[in-house]
Amino acid sequence: MLKLFNIHSEPIPLKRIAILGSTGSIGQSTLSIVEQFPERYAVATLAAGRNVDEAFRQAERWRPRMVSMGSEELASRLAAKLKAAGITGIDVVHGTEGTVACSTHPEADFVVSAIVGVAGLEATHAAILAGKPVGLANKECMVAAGEILTRAARERNVLILPIDSEHNAVHQCLRVGQHDEVKTIWLTASGGPFRQTPLEQFAAITPEQALKHPTWVMGRRITIDSATMLNKGLEVIEACRLFDVPPSKVRVMVHPQSTVHSLVEYVDGSILAQISVTDMRLPILYALAYPERPASTLTFDLSALRHLEFEEPDFERFPCLRLAFEAAEKGGAHCIALNAADEVAVEAFLERRIPFTGIPDTIGRVLASTPEAHPETIAEVLAEDREARQRALALVG
Repeated sequence: MLKLFNIHSEPIPLKRIAILGSTGSIGQSTLSIVEQFPERYAVATLAAGRNVDEAFRQAERWRPRMVSMGSEELASRLAAKLKAAGITGIDVVHGTEGTVACSTHPEADFVVSAIVGVAGLEATHAAILAGKPVGLANKECMVAAGEILTRAARERNVLILPIDSEHNAVHQCLRVGQHDEVKTIWLTASGGPFRQTPLEQFAAITPEQALKHPTWVMGRRITIDSATMLNKGLEVIEACRLFDVPPSKVRVMVHPQSTVHSLVEYVDGSILAQISVTDMRLPILYALAYPERPASTLTFDLSALRHLEFEEPDFERFPCLRLAFEAAEKGGAHCIALNAADEVAVEAFLERRIPFTGIPDTIGRVLASTPEAHPETIAEVLAEDREARQRALALVG
């Protein structure tokens, strides 16, 4: 049980949270923190997607000011369930406009962006424009529109705090040094379930095998992305945008134990590592409480460090990681196309329309047909995203 201890005598101001992606794993972990620390956190709004039953349970428990669903029909079903239960005072909205309304609600003090894919991009951008600090668990937003989001955040002095365990670890390590003192950011990767699988067997890998991650319990797409290491490639791009460094300063190291979440190497030769339990509540709590470091019971057993492995990733085994580095160097439309093509290819793989090896093949072919472009607006980003998806869909059938 996670428990927080207040070492200060003054009252802790209540922070009201908008959770985008409330029915997913990050959303539910965020709600578990809110539940355990009611003196610190409360729920302002929830964007729940398509799960009406879970959205109803959350609305019944937390009584937010607003809940957004993925469509008008789903919103109508939720509204009917709330009415039948005698629950009033909750605005039920839907679609992109509804998610934006949740992220910019006047009672929201902090936004957790955890909607998978680019679906949460407009709401995340709107939150930043509205001056809301963002806890970012959606790497696709930063991959597709990182330049736009970070520029808007700098102009408005708005914090973007990473919730991904790797980038959260980097953020912690960077607190002790200056930007121009950073030599290399090292992102660690578990290597997924196929780190030692013979290459000749890759074409026969099934969705069931790829969904068995050795360390983390995650959503379906991110689990497949971990198996191809495309997820780590997206994190490379995200690190470049979040921490304002070129791809040449970001390296990936396979670390099967997943106890060292990331490292920062400084120009004097010092390397700082962030080590903690593999529990997403810790980076969520870090983002919610920043710049504080509240005491908690999320302790780490140091005996787990008795055996640590680090190895260079094999680009032949994981071509998606190579493709991601290439996209990071080009930036703009290539990063958008990388993410869009992967979403389409992963879905096709899960539906058994293409083999496991078809994922990097699809991404590579989409990137090869992507022109050089650097969108300046969210609308342009979404247009590039749609075009890349159409090209990918044509390839997977």
